Amino acid sequence: MLVNDVSHGRFLSGQDLCGRLSSGYLSRLPKRRIFGHLWKGAPPCENRPVTAEPDTPLRADARRNRDQIIVAARTIFAEQGPDVPMEEIARAAAVGVGTLYRRFPDRDALISAVARDNFGRVLTEARAAVAEEPTAWEALVRLLRQSRELKLSVQLAMVSPMAASIIREDPMTDEFRRVLLSELDAVVHAAQAEGSLRKDIDTGDVAMLFSLLLRQISTRPDGSPRKRSRYDQAARIAPDRCMALMLDGLRAQPGSPLPGRPLTSADLDS
Repeated sequence: MLVNDVSHGRFLSGQDLCGRLSSGYLSRLPKRRIFGHLWKGAPPCENRPVTAEPDTPLRADARRNRDQIIVAARTIFAEQGPDVPMEEIARAAAVGVGTLYRRFPDRDALISAVARDNFGRVLTEARAAVAEEPTAWEALVRLLRQSRELKLSVQLAMVSPMAASIIREDPMTDEFRRVLLSELDAVVHAAQAEGSLRKDIDTGDVAMLFSLLLRQISTRPDGSPRKRSRYDQAARIAPDRCMALMLDGLRAQPGSPLPGRPLTSADLDS
């Protein structure tokens, strides 16, 4: 995995990048432009996600097992949250439980690895949206509507208290999270500068709204197990309808004033 080091004109491996993230490398990067506005951001990546590398090289079969575990965990965490039994993750990855624990000695290590992999993927998606969409608003809408990886990022960093705590306690993983928030800050502020996103909100508001959409309904109102019913059909289409309502509420247009103050990305750290 190679990442372009814009400050020295060379490429970094994922392991080198992780080391530089943890040493304050990002704060020394030159400014670059997005939608005509200067901001400090992470170096542009290739189309592949940035992932943290193990401390020592792995054999091909060990690397394959590790990758299978991360893919399985990413899918299960997105659907069920990160507190799923480790045995279930091992089954989904088609490896033994012993193999899983050799690669990841505990749940914290697995959550950190999945989070780094996922945050790198969202960075790639965000930069692609910025590069390919004609406006910042359309880049933001594309991320919110289409990014399955962004949903997992919010699930890990905001919806699950356990995962959020693990991420914040691991300096390297938390730095990945901060880089991602910086990227989202740039898109949100650029959309406001072009006049398409309302001025009385900030990145924290967008993230909080998005996290509310991820809290899926798992039981019927009376507490009985889910059944195929009109209620379940409504629950399946509700997220898309709620997303449309949310985007309408975020647009710059005459509307009701919001109470309090805009929520920034810094508010997500408290």
